[in-house]
Amino acid sequence: MARVGQETEAIRAKYYPTMSANYYQVTWEPYIQWKDSDKNFVALYQRTYEGLHSTDPHAVVMGPAEPFPSLTTERLKRLALLGLANYLDGIATYGYYDAGTSPSHPPERHHTDPDPADAANSLLNEMRNLRAEMAKDYKPNMKLFVTETGISYDVGSSYGPNYPTPNILFAQGAVVARTHIILLGEGADQTYVFFGPDFPGEAGHSTFFDLDHPQAKFGTTNISPKPAAMEVAAMTRVLDGTHTLGPVKDLPSGVYAYSFQQLNDGKVITALWTHNNSVWPASNGSFSTTYSTNYKLNVDADGTSGTVQLIDAMGNVSNVAYTPTPMARSRSS
Repeated sequence: MARVGQETEAIRAKYYPTMSANYYQVTWEPYIQWKDSDKNFVALYQRTYEGLHSTDPHAVVMGPAEPFPSLTTERLKRLALLGLANYLDGIATYGYYDAGTSPSHPPERHHTDPDPADAANSLLNEMRNLRAEMAKDYKPNMKLFVTETGISYDVGSSYGPNYPTPNILFAQGAVVARTHIILLGEGADQTYVFFGPDFPGEAGHSTFFDLDHPQAKFGTTNISPKPAAMEVAAMTRVLDGTHTLGPVKDLPSGVYAYSFQQLNDGKVITALWTHNNSVWPASNGSFSTTYSTNYKLNVDADGTSGTVQLIDAMGNVSNVAYTPTPMARSRSS
């Protein structure tokens, strides 16, 4: 580990001198992969941490990168008692939140459940619980990276000449966008989209079509973007270089919104959408492209009017006027 740190820092100094840190993810999916004891898991991190920091002054040691944020939280809680917090500079996790992240399993699916135990399994609450554990037992102001999260086609589906349908592609793209906005809105510093082109085994768990292989194949180069890829491109252009202001307050049930601010006290960007389990999917198995909810977003000081930019899921921009509302202290946009 000392040699890894030495060589990594030499590369940073020569080729990326303005890069602020070298990030090292130590484990991935230990819930599945780690077969040894908790004590030896902490020992692994201790040896790694001490070796890297002995030669790399810019080292940021991260982990444990469990598949779900809830599993990362559980491991952090359990191993804090064994001293894991001494050997972590940042937290890494995957962003999966359900037994199959797909259009039928959107990240908000459990959020309105009356049973708190079920509601805890919504992605919003999984992230909030993770942030709370980081604040309780680990170093202050740690980075949180979500190093993998992807959405497949629907549960139990397979590639075919008439599948995916346009409706499935719409739904997959919507869930990809909402998932990553939640991850960033709930405090992740970075989130990584999984995967590039289609691959065998998990139908559609990607953002690009494989144009050469009907059942998909690893390593393909002839690809084409799905709606999900276009939405990721739009989100990257709009949200990169922002920090979260957190969820918008006083939202009605079924409305979700997060505000982000550009660097140096720049513009505020609010991402918002609505979700209702009863139309997602509907009784006919399709995902509604028309369901809507009335909601007025406060965009400026009381008594003012003007225009805001409205950006749709594909990144198209239009200007929309807002005016004071006579019966309320909020503006519509």
